[in-house]
Amino acid sequence: MVETHHPRRGSMGYSPRKRAKKTIPNIRSWPEWEGQPKIQGFPGYKAGMSHAFVVDYRKESTTSGQEVRVPITVVEVPSVKVSGLRFYEETNEGLRTMGEVWASNVDESLKKRLPIPNNYNTDKMWDKIDRDLVDEVRAIINTQPKKVSGTPNKTPEIMEVRMGGGALPERIDMGEDMLGDELNYQDFCESGRMIDVSAITKGKGFQGHVKRWGVKLLQHKNSKSVRNVGNTGVFRPGYTRPTVPQAGQMGYHQRTEFNKRVLKVGENGEEVTPEGGFINYGVIENDYVILHGSIPGPSKRLVVMRDAVRDDRYEVHEPNLTYISTESNQGG
Repeated sequence: MVETHHPRRGSMGYSPRKRAKKTIPNIRSWPEWEGQPKIQGFPGYKAGMSHAFVVDYRKESTTSGQEVRVPITVVEVPSVKVSGLRFYEETNEGLRTMGEVWASNVDESLKKRLPIPNNYNTDKMWDKIDRDLVDEVRAIINTQPKKVSGTPNKTPEIMEVRMGGGALPERIDMGEDMLGDELNYQDFCESGRMIDVSAITKGKGFQGHVKRWGVKLLQHKNSKSVRNVGNTGVFRPGYTRPTVPQAGQMGYHQRTEFNKRVLKVGENGEEVTPEGGFINYGVIENDYVILHGSIPGPSKRLVVMRDAVRDDRYEVHEPNLTYISTESNQGG
């Protein structure tokens, strides 16, 4: 008798498929950086996609060294402001917060996110930090969406990024120097490197079994439903197991794209803005970064980029972009 091949439908790797708690991605792990001290993450706003011609930098590719057409994603990266520093000490249960130092000149727009004291003394808070006990330091940065015309949000987002590289005292000194200053994307990454991109995917609401999990349609002789599962499991145990495909939330999940090549970091948005602007976004007015391939999320979505955690087999290649399409995407 022929053995039937029936693989399960859908992956359990992201279960439960619930809506993300917030639009800002949560970065749980950071790689070690062996270079000079710097921040290891940077936020941006996804503008849209286009295509470009680039000399293929992949050595193992059949078109290596030739000019190829590749899809690209354009992300607008306006400058961010370092509002504070957070210090951690290593314990048996992981990192534990041991103190914070905030800048004395934080943006007034941050009052929409958290209470700001009127008489905050930065020097007094530095005296409370025992630098000998610090094991890790991270920068508390906030975005400046008022500089971006493509997104309607004018309330800054606050996030925490790791400071890596060099010795720990050098990181603390660098953090003290840049406290209250603005940082650009060039302070985080240059063209040719690999990065990871995290974002919240496009939300699709409540969807059924077939669209959410990819199960097969039932045969036409089924009396009750076609777009449903055959059954919800065995008689015992007397509950439906989580491995059974069911209807529910689809999309609006946090996802991470690993090893995205930075093809270009630019300052003039007119170089990449198509005629009529990006659909649902508009015109890029700040610094921008071009990534090879696609990233999660719709237009206007806040994305967070970090140093790649799996880039051991990749080298830094300076991409040779020969053409970037700026043709209109409006159709018609």
